[in-house]
Amino acid sequence: MTDPNTTFSSDQQLDHVRMLEALLFAAEEPLDDATLAKRLPDGVDIRTLLEAVQKAYELRGVNLVQVGGKWMFRTAGDLSFLMQEERVEEKRLSRAALETLAIIAYHQPATRAEIEEIRGVSISKGTLDILLEAEWVRMRGRRKSPGRPVTYGTSDEFMRHFGLESLSDLPGVDELKAAGLLSSRVPASFSVPIPGDQVQLEDDEDPLDDGDLAPEEPLNDGDEQVLEA
Repeated sequence: MTDPNTTFSSDQQLDHVRMLEALLFAAEEPLDDATLAKRLPDGVDIRTLLEAVQKAYELRGVNLVQVGGKWMFRTAGDLSFLMQEERVEEKRLSRAALETLAIIAYHQPATRAEIEEIRGVSISKGTLDILLEAEWVRMRGRRKSPGRPVTYGTSDEFMRHFGLESLSDLPGVDELKAAGLLSSRVPASFSVPIPGDQVQLEDDEDPLDDGDLAPEEPLNDGDEQVLEA
């Protein structure tokens, strides 16, 4: 319900705000501007309405937030402790899975071979499957190169889980050092790449075929193998 202390320029605008609230509350997943605009009357200034709703809820128990370019209601940060009993304990990812996820996030689109080249070891059986099942990683397309390997990138679920509005919000070198995730003695020439657009295919990618329902075949051996230089 809209904050009674919030004023609107007309009864019509109030009606539009109520429609927007209803759409956002009923949605099973975050909605982007275009999706919201299609469900509202023609000519509605969707951005103005979103700002109005965001302001109306900024001091309430739930806030309207934008994550990955889409809008959703989320429990106010200072009330998150109320949800603790309802949280499901997540299984920790293995080091190999975390490294693979980080490489995909920063280097996407990336193929299996490119991930292995950066890590220096082959990807063990099931590592990509775990990330795909968690819906943090998705198959993007196929590289326009011999063998047409599948390219991988992060998903909307990855953005929502880590609270990222865009991939540019991923931590840089200084932030990684401050968090203790990167040695303070890295070479001066070391840099963290800026990931590309997570939605649009790159020029060297083809769309996935209809039969691309599973990732590339993993290694038969479950052990990682060090790649020779």
